[in-house]
Amino acid sequence: MTEQRRRQWGQVIRFALVGGVNTGTFFVIYLLLHPWMPYFLAYTLAFVLSMIGSFFMNTYFTYRTRPTWKKFLLFPLTNVTNYVIQSAGLYALVAWAGLDSRIAPLVAAVVAIPFTFLLSRKILVPGAAARAADPEAGQDPAAVGGASRL
Repeated sequence: MTEQRRRQWGQVIRFALVGGVNTGTFFVIYLLLHPWMPYFLAYTLAFVLSMIGSFFMNTYFTYRTRPTWKKFLLFPLTNVTNYVIQSAGLYALVAWAGLDSRIAPLVAAVVAIPFTFLLSRKILVPGAAARAADPEAGQDPAAVGGASRL
């Protein structure tokens, strides 16, 4: 296995670990808010708070890159797809499938995982897709400093 592939698998494993922690954090926040407000509002607030935590865990731990204001501002854009997939799934699971609104967000989150990985990697590690296709292409941006740090 090449160093490039080993690094990519490391990112996938770390992403899964961060995803587990982030999902747990999201779910705890959701359950704490759920009794006090409509389920969809609780879901949205929990989503936003856990997304901020996800940004920092993914920059520092998953992709081992520096957080910058640019990445921080772009990261929520990558999560729009995740939010749409999870929201549609949440609504469908609760309204159409009759799944308990306390469990449905977890099921919807699982469906969105591959999309979130690819999009977050594209934002947090610019050029990663090109390097995956051509291992000889350029330096690892994690080794090169960011423009401005958070």
